Amino acid sequence: MESDEKYRRAKRRVAAIKGFYIHLIAYIAVITLLFFIDFLTPGGWWFYWALLGWGIGIIAHALTIFGITGLFGSDWEEKKIAELMNKTNKE
Repeated sequence: MESDEKYRRAKRRVAAIKGFYIHLIAYIAVITLLFFIDFLTPGGWWFYWALLGWGIGIIAHALTIFGITGLFGSDWEEKKIAELMNKTNKE
């Protein structure tokens, strides 16, 4: 049973990483398209607002997927559940 759980966790992790890379590819494609539209139209530069706003979202997504923050991730959830279960068992 433990190997089934490890497999499911690994499968979820791979799906999350795949989702991040799809998000990143869409970001690059759309920002490139917006840059060329902005370049070809008269007026001031505006594409960088989308670059900045969506870029913050990409960074946040990367931080959660690759565990750089580690705050409230799945590992944290499992540790917290185990901690609370142990605390309840002691009472």
